[in-house]
Amino acid sequence: MVAGVDHTYELEGVDDFGEKAVENRAVDVSFVIDQLTGPHAKWKGASLIDVSRIAMAGTSFGGASAAETMLKDPEVRAGINMDGLMFAPIPASGVARPFLFLGRPLHSPGGTDATWDRDWEHLTGWKRRLVVAGAVHPSFSDYDLLAQQIGVDLGSELAGSRSVDITRRYVRAFFDLHLGGRPQPLLDGPSARYPEVGFCSPETKTCT
Repeated sequence: MVAGVDHTYELEGVDDFGEKAVENRAVDVSFVIDQLTGPHAKWKGASLIDVSRIAMAGTSFGGASAAETMLKDPEVRAGINMDGLMFAPIPASGVARPFLFLGRPLHSPGGTDATWDRDWEHLTGWKRRLVVAGAVHPSFSDYDLLAQQIGVDLGSELAGSRSVDITRRYVRAFFDLHLGGRPQPLLDGPSARYPEVGFCSPETKTCT
């Protein structure tokens, strides 16, 4: 089951908007989880949800909110940040659950920045940092694909549905591994099927 959350009452004009938005979104997600699970769930299909296998993935602010949600809510067992700046730093106490960074290369315009480097060492569980050559910020949602279909050039070098194919495949592999317990060789190293995807090591400052 997939739940999409539309966050309300966000105003970019406030001071420290990024950090406040991430903190608020974490509260929103926990609220949604509580509404969908438990003995008084608001959804008739609540019995279908395995509360021991809940994870969060998001792009941009949604991705940045994944780590914050994991810090605040132990029910969220794994998280993915797709091309989102880490507005709220991960504290030194860290996050010991699985986490995936998936974004643009460092050298691309607006590409993943020092906030990922800063927080990398505070991810103490399973972790990967993957970059997609030719991607732009909208490449990790369907925005890039739809823009190309109507003739709008966002600067992406991933033609057609390629950006969506890559995002779906790696997100699915992450969840299959950490929620389903199924081995995923795709997450162990570079793939000939997805040569655009590089595995990065912040310690050595290399991506292969």
